[in-house]
Amino acid sequence: MGRNRPSGSGPRRVAAATAALLLCAALAACRGGDTETDASGVKTDVGVTAEPCPEAVDRNKGCIYLGIISDLTEGPFRALAVPITDAQKAFWKRVNTAGGIGDYEVDVTRWIRDNKYNPQTHNQVYQEMKPHVLALAQTLGSPTTAAILADMKAGSVVAAPAAWTSAYAFEDVIVESGANYCLESMNALDYAREAHGVKSVLAVHLAGDYGDDAAAGAKLGAQSLGLDFNAVKTDTGADKQAGAIQAILSGRPDLVILTMGPADAAAIVGQAAARGFTGRFIGTSPTWNPALLQSAAAPALLARYEQTAPWGAWGTDTPGHQALRAALGQITPNDGYTAGWVWSYPMKAALTKAVADGDLTRAGLLAAVKSLTSVDYEGMLPAGAGNYAAGPNDGAVRVTAVYRPDRAAPTGVTQVRPLTAGPTAQAYTLDRPCYEKL
Repeated sequence: MGRNRPSGSGPRRVAAATAALLLCAALAACRGGDTETDASGVKTDVGVTAEPCPEAVDRNKGCIYLGIISDLTEGPFRALAVPITDAQKAFWKRVNTAGGIGDYEVDVTRWIRDNKYNPQTHNQVYQEMKPHVLALAQTLGSPTTAAILADMKAGSVVAAPAAWTSAYAFEDVIVESGANYCLESMNALDYAREAHGVKSVLAVHLAGDYGDDAAAGAKLGAQSLGLDFNAVKTDTGADKQAGAIQAILSGRPDLVILTMGPADAAAIVGQAAARGFTGRFIGTSPTWNPALLQSAAAPALLARYEQTAPWGAWGTDTPGHQALRAALGQITPNDGYTAGWVWSYPMKAALTKAVADGDLTRAGLLAAVKSLTSVDYEGMLPAGAGNYAAGPNDGAVRVTAVYRPDRAAPTGVTQVRPLTAGPTAQAYTLDRPCYEKL
């Protein structure tokens, strides 16, 4: 929904604009598509209003509405998704307090919906909010986002994903951040061979873009390094890991790469260790939740598990991390917060560029994304990250960090290796989504 910005401000806006807004809402007819131009000469269409945001800092500014679709109640990633969402609220509040984006502030609270980590539900709530938002500040999950991707592309709806599949490097409407699951697994293997001398690898993973992409990276990395490789798919649910555990006990690999939710990972590590498995586990970023240190699996996790991550944990000393901690105040640390904050920077950069270009339509925002050569992550990612103009291979961020569980650390993990791109990830040519090679 687009609205002209009349001359004047606040109470001086003409009554006709208010009447039009009320009529549009009453008729449920605000489906956008008509391009308008505000008083500053910026074109708008869907999800941008001359009227202020509901919780505006400056009521003389208009509002850009962004949607959030996350796993807030029933899905396997809810322990991460709730802090991800809260961090994004805090991020955009900080943006608004600092003056917003041109003549606009940003609202990410009006259109928050729960996907229950279900693709059908994800699409349903997306269709509900689509007529009202310019873009998506969050779309959580690889298989869930896949359910709306074709529609996003058809309508030029830009989204920041809460996921890292390598497929996103090939989608202009996705503003991904950090290394993808494929490169993350390659770095994990380089690290594990050097640090632990591993010679055999088993990837235990969920089906779909998330699990398959990480498993593909492990397979490609193992081939490059001359390691024995096997893979087994598993289902979501801590009570559904018997097959995965048996595969681990039967194969006795030196290393297991885990790609699933935290409760699933804890069940696998804890029960495999209890039954005599003495190998190592490395979990991709979403497998960790600090609450696991209060679970029955904690001793096994402390002894045998490490986590890879696309950026530094909560306590890292960068301007971005400092801003995150200041914005959230006294909360229980969780790296869901860290992820939600990092994922917001590219959308901010794209909105800023679109306003500077005078085109805050969906097509204008997409054009802005495609022109970005870098994003200022305030030190949370290396300089040069966010180069969407460079293409999938040249624009890929390849660094990841390694962490180990630590009860004394703010989010239950301590860094073992800083952000590093191993030789396998550095040499890899990203020419198509990795899971197509699994």
